[in-house]
Amino acid sequence: MAHITFYTKIGCLTSQKQLALLQEAGHQVLLQDLLAHSWTAEELKSYFGTLSVQEWFNPNATRVKTGELDPEAYAADEALALLLEDHLLIRRPLLESGGSRKCGFDPAAIHDWVGLAKNGDAFVFRGDLSSCSNPDVVAHQSCL
Repeated sequence: MAHITFYTKIGCLTSQKQLALLQEAGHQVLLQDLLAHSWTAEELKSYFGTLSVQEWFNPNATRVKTGELDPEAYAADEALALLLEDHLLIRRPLLESGGSRKCGFDPAAIHDWVGLAKNGDAFVFRGDLSSCSNPDVVAHQSCL
């Protein structure tokens, strides 16, 4: 069992599924509001590891989906400044456990990191856990 700090937008349906999966595996999860956290550039960047700059961005963010922002158009420093200015642009969740930090919810990577199955049971992938789960995100802003 791991103790995991889980930064997300409170109310996001996809994050609720991710959180439930971690809890079902027996982990203790501390839920934190990604949007309300006072991020520093150094702290935020520490979650991105080897991800490309474009992978730092939430592909479901309104500004990305509408084409207002193209994540591929930014160098690391510019992207980080944008993310610090508008937390909705940050790919989520951001996770921390045992001194390691991760960005996004790739089930295979999370399973390799902390495990997503109890008592040595096999982990069974349950579908897409990184795209927005809300079919009508325009009416429900909780996922953007």
